[in-house]
Amino acid sequence: MFKGAAQQFFDLIHGHRLIYNACWEDPRIDRQLLRLEPQSELVVITSAGCNILDYLLDSPKEIHAVDVNYRQNALLEFKLALFARGNFEDLFALFGNGGIENYQEIYRSVQEDLSPAARKFWDRKIKYFSLGGVRRSFYWRGAAGDFAWLMRLILFGRAKNSQTALESFLNSKTLETQRRRYEPLGKKLHHRAVSWLIRQPWCLAQVGVPKAQMNLLNRTHPQGINGFVQEKIRRVMTETPIRENYFWRVYLTGSYIPECCPNYLKRENFRQIQAQIARVKLYNSTLTEFLKRHPGSYSHFVLLDHQDWLARHQPEALEEEWQYIFHNSRPRAKILMRSAGLELDFLPPRIRSRLRFFPERTFPLHARDRVGTYGSLHLAQVQ
Repeated sequence: MFKGAAQQFFDLIHGHRLIYNACWEDPRIDRQLLRLEPQSELVVITSAGCNILDYLLDSPKEIHAVDVNYRQNALLEFKLALFARGNFEDLFALFGNGGIENYQEIYRSVQEDLSPAARKFWDRKIKYFSLGGVRRSFYWRGAAGDFAWLMRLILFGRAKNSQTALESFLNSKTLETQRRRYEPLGKKLHHRAVSWLIRQPWCLAQVGVPKAQMNLLNRTHPQGINGFVQEKIRRVMTETPIRENYFWRVYLTGSYIPECCPNYLKRENFRQIQAQIARVKLYNSTLTEFLKRHPGSYSHFVLLDHQDWLARHQPEALEEEWQYIFHNSRPRAKILMRSAGLELDFLPPRIRSRLRFFPERTFPLHARDRVGTYGSLHLAQVQ
């Protein structure tokens, strides 16, 4: 069957580029729902690896990081190598500040510790951490970084007063102040260029949104995808404290600050994570391929939102994936997933019948999600 042009572009992007330079799921919520224990063995889609490092703070037995895009695993592998090297300042310089002048020297210090695939990738892309040029941050590189940089340019440009307004907003100490300072910034989201970009499949493919998810949002939201995006951003920007929202800070400014960053970039967590990095195993494959090659009795699965795409484009692969998840699950194994849609209609009834869901737990937590871009959050337990 021939694919549409939008899906072909999505496949091209995902087959040839680093997509996510930072995780776009809130691990504070994940950890409350997963309730990891010393005997926990997780299967997690890697993404940028930030949340996998966060999970180590709960000391699980093992985390199996699986991603079909080897570049995502190369990113996590680089972070793990920096932890192994034991220099917090270098880790924060690269992944907190987004770059440093001696980035090549830092890379050479761990280069030989990387797998051949990761080393090949970073040999070509280590310049992502250069402070030169118009994109002076790792977080404005890769596919998601391209989108963040472009949107920031449209929304704020280079005008000093726009930058001052943005900094003032990010440093708001109360929600009342935050809401007031957001109003002039929020109006920029209605800019015609922004609305046009949000509707373009080629643009949203940069941040991992396939045409199937776009169609889902256009179908389920009264104002379509533009209304969905504006509604979600407004909620996050006015209902959750922006001072602790490192997800949006890094894409708006290109860097974190010590007071607002992922847990793996906090100095007080460095030694604890460093002591447990051997518990993380990396695999370049689909989830189904991983479970075929590494059968086990896993306690947790973190599936992100990839099943939205499978349900639309590869329903047979979705069925097979769940077959292997059920076959390799412990009794009462927990499964965490997100969706662009509001409902679980991407799961066939025969799969849902084998799962118990907990909306009384996920619904209130989803309302406090610091990212705010997903339509729904679901925690399931294998029955």
